[in-house]
Amino acid sequence: MEIKQLKKDSNWQERLENIGFGYHTDEKGIPYWIEDYYYSISEKEADQIFDATKTLWEICLHAVEHVIENNMLDLFKIPKFIQPYLIETWENDVPSIYGRFDFSYDEKNNQIKLLEFNADTPTSLFECGVVQWLWMENYFGDTKDQFNSVHDKLIDTWKILKPYLKGDTLHFSCVKESLEDLTNAEYLRDTAIQAGINTKLIFIDDIGWNNINFVDLEDEIITDIFKLYPWEWMTNELFAYNIKNDEAKANWIEPAWKMILSNKAILPVLWQLYPNHPLLLEAYFDSPKEMKNYVKKPLLSREGANIEVVKEGCITEQTMGEYGEEGFIYQELANLRKEETGYSIIGSWIIGQESAGITFRESNQFITTDKSRFIPHIIE
Repeated sequence: MEIKQLKKDSNWQERLENIGFGYHTDEKGIPYWIEDYYYSISEKEADQIFDATKTLWEICLHAVEHVIENNMLDLFKIPKFIQPYLIETWENDVPSIYGRFDFSYDEKNNQIKLLEFNADTPTSLFECGVVQWLWMENYFGDTKDQFNSVHDKLIDTWKILKPYLKGDTLHFSCVKESLEDLTNAEYLRDTAIQAGINTKLIFIDDIGWNNINFVDLEDEIITDIFKLYPWEWMTNELFAYNIKNDEAKANWIEPAWKMILSNKAILPVLWQLYPNHPLLLEAYFDSPKEMKNYVKKPLLSREGANIEVVKEGCITEQTMGEYGEEGFIYQELANLRKEETGYSIIGSWIIGQESAGITFRESNQFITTDKSRFIPHIIE
């Protein structure tokens, strides 16, 4: 695994915008998408990530069953009113489309470790499934390959789920204010259309309630809806109290049971269930125990907010944000890959039940945030 340089096209921004990628550069002119260098990985390394993803998905599903069977939802600070509904979605096997594991890769020890699981509202799917694939075709034609079956697996998964949808229309929803969220939601919607599903877009703020059902702006009853909107946000709004009264019992995708896996509390639970598992980092509730080098993470932190990195008992890096009141977990400090260009982590997609592709994110600092860069990759 190594960084390789590339001479970028002079029209790279126009090329990206022509495929609907409108947030390749931030408001300060700093690129989020990296065009002129990439990660070169081997087939063996791709297979290693594939196997790790498959294994972690299996043990995560076991962990969900364990949490529910042992009445541990309070540890996750999941509100009481939504807990019966969450359990119902698990027992009824309400469909899930996707998730993204974030891995560290310690090349010296040839070791992948799970940092966390973005199981509810992961983004960068469009960048992975479309942008980096077209980037590869632009520079390498059909002479190279990627660990990337995201697009085809999304279509195949929607085809599998189609018979289980309750109505004729699958709604897709996100907030109005985020171009990134809208792009990812529309990409998912496009793959559903390619799977033969009738779809409609509705922003979260426009979802209505007619006292018995959720409805869209045309008063059509919402029977199935993909939401790029976190469950923990929904459960803090009056909106969520209507879920248990919904006569149509709409399918919400991702389902409520994903609240368990998207919560950092799953990390110490996994460590309890699989102590010293080679893919896991040591993790605890309440305190770091005997660890001298660790990361302190809020249960519900998003985009690297409110994280503290502690080395030999001293805070060496921290981020600000609005999280922490819900409590923290303490996770062993990982060995992140360090290049001249920055620290990097691997995002590994699970779509349906299968490993589907990878993304690389790079940061100037140790903590990965919403400002971290996207690096494409090639298998060589």
